[in-house]
Amino acid sequence: MASNAAKEALLPVSSSPSDFRKRNLLKGSKDRNHGSSSSVDNSTQFERGNKAPPELAESIFDQQVHFKKVIIIFLSYISIGSLCFYLVRNQMRGKKTNGVLDSIYFCVVTMTTIGYGDLVPDTVLAKLLACVFVFSGMALVGYVLSKVADYILEKEGNLFFKTINASDMFDPTDIAADNNKSRLKFFTTLTILLILVFVGTLFLHKVEGLDLFDAFYCVCTTMTTLGYGDKSFSTGGGRLFAIFWMLTSTICLAQLFVYFAEFWSEERRKLLVDWVLERKLTAVDLESADLDNDKVVSVAEFVVFKLKEMGKISKEDVAMAMKHFRNHDIDHSGTLTASDLA
Repeated sequence: MASNAAKEALLPVSSSPSDFRKRNLLKGSKDRNHGSSSSVDNSTQFERGNKAPPELAESIFDQQVHFKKVIIIFLSYISIGSLCFYLVRNQMRGKKTNGVLDSIYFCVVTMTTIGYGDLVPDTVLAKLLACVFVFSGMALVGYVLSKVADYILEKEGNLFFKTINASDMFDPTDIAADNNKSRLKFFTTLTILLILVFVGTLFLHKVEGLDLFDAFYCVCTTMTTLGYGDKSFSTGGGRLFAIFWMLTSTICLAQLFVYFAEFWSEERRKLLVDWVLERKLTAVDLESADLDNDKVVSVAEFVVFKLKEMGKISKEDVAMAMKHFRNHDIDHSGTLTASDLA
């Protein structure tokens, strides 16, 4: 990188306003490092608390679309599964109440892998259907968990975008606000879960005739999808209640763990932001960050240095990227232009 202009050209060329502001920010930062009196105009900087760029907004929208798809797949599973088990209702043995009700109940018990054992397939065809729907139900659960993981990683990506650009673009109170939201969601879900435990225990005690401890025991084995089968819903009214209660309680418990993971990650994110923005730099840090050995550290070099500190990239990754750049820099000017690509 032979000159300031060369360093600036390392940034991706784009006509979008966000990229234009980023290029001007890097330019202004580099000029300040050289002692120049020029500064970045306020209109070309990110305002504090600015919204995420279009790419992040689109990814968030994609997550919402994925969750809608999960709901559609979930309802389709329940509908198809209930219909199939209704058609083979005479090939099931156990405690039966109503054909339609028992079919939906068995489908939900199979999907959630609770498997009480109070209603089981008794023929080859019924057992085959049970095998198909238990695996497809587990696949559906895995798909939901993958969307949850994407959701958490998306939040990490939003933080990453904020922290790597510059400290004056980022308001640390945003992290505190996100942390408060995560805490609120966690405790709200915990409250709902406790209400579901209370309602389930009371229902089993009053309707199914279980004593309070056995009712609570049945609630716990159901929510955790353990389902020993020694205690279950055996009446028509009980199974109608169980269809909605089992789905709600198992999903709520899973959601509680998700929000706990989110809350925990928010705490770690806050520590990460504090470390990135407040850690004092040393002469050794500047020397390590100066990739082109020109005794000046640009914003781009500083970002790469911080990425390595965070463990996001390695020296090998940087070396490969630099080699790829040199392969495209045909005229060895330290910049990439249209003539280099041609």
